[in-house]
Amino acid sequence: MKALVLTGKKQLEIQNTEKPEPKANEVVVNAKYAGICGTDYALYNGLPGSAPAVPPIVLGHENSGVISAVGSDVTDYKVGDRVTVDPNIYCGKCKYCRTARPELCENLSAVGVTRNGGLEEYFTAPTQVVYKLPENVDLKSAATCEPISCAVHGMDLLDIKPYQNALVIGDGFMGLIFAQMLKSYGVKSVTLTGRHDDKLAAEKEKTGADKVINTTKEKIPAEYDVVIEAVGQPATQEQAVEATVKGAQVLMFGVGAPDQKFQMNTYEVFQKQLTIKGAFINPNSFEDAIALLQSKGVNVADIIDNVISLEDVEGVLDGTSDLKGKCVVKVSD
Repeated sequence: MKALVLTGKKQLEIQNTEKPEPKANEVVVNAKYAGICGTDYALYNGLPGSAPAVPPIVLGHENSGVISAVGSDVTDYKVGDRVTVDPNIYCGKCKYCRTARPELCENLSAVGVTRNGGLEEYFTAPTQVVYKLPENVDLKSAATCEPISCAVHGMDLLDIKPYQNALVIGDGFMGLIFAQMLKSYGVKSVTLTGRHDDKLAAEKEKTGADKVINTTKEKIPAEYDVVIEAVGQPATQEQAVEATVKGAQVLMFGVGAPDQKFQMNTYEVFQKQLTIKGAFINPNSFEDAIALLQSKGVNVADIIDNVISLEDVEGVLDGTSDLKGKCVVKVSD
């Protein structure tokens, strides 16, 4: 079978590999689509994702496909089931797993990070992280369940109320998901920021945002009860804190470099009684992610910008491709 293998830092190679066999509690998934995200950029460049990736490894932690084989102990899944896979596998034994914080698991393993993922024609996954898809959720959209589930976890960490004015800083793929989710969760208004008028105008229509702000032309006012930072740069992280009203909540969702820092006015945090949180991966969030796709509470069809091949992936990750926006890989027919 064809597999795109990370063989070293900034080294990807298409190889013909053996089709895997499932263990007793596993299924084999014929991968159809796999999303490319910031974690893949990090892993390609030798940086950690949710866990370190040790080459040779097949990336692809955002994926969907069809079950082609099941292990001897599997009874709840069958060949032909359309599925998506939560990449994160928790040990269930460490202090974090045993205190209802599995996302902080000390022994985390992950499909597409520590074990082969969806950038190959067939991969295995334990049934505990495999989810059947509703009929009205197509396989291309289903490949985005993982990023949606990460946003669900971020929303779960916030106290969302109907009276709130919400701000999403950043109009990348995750920012567009958050804008839609905030509308679905029922806040009073959602503002989305970006840097290009035409792009923002289109995104306002796609997400249902109430207002957009081009931050190259306009300062973000300090009027928001909920702020989601979805960029991961010091300048935007500082903007997130500055955009708050008293009692506001700030979710620092964007992923910065491991040694990155930003400045904030600590008296403002005190005086406004701010809550500032981070959000790491996606514990127990896949059912909600699938439900949001099923109900159209989140619509990704209009915000997946490119469908590419395995051969195109390295160009996207090394920056030589001129493709912009969200890329989803069509792995097999």
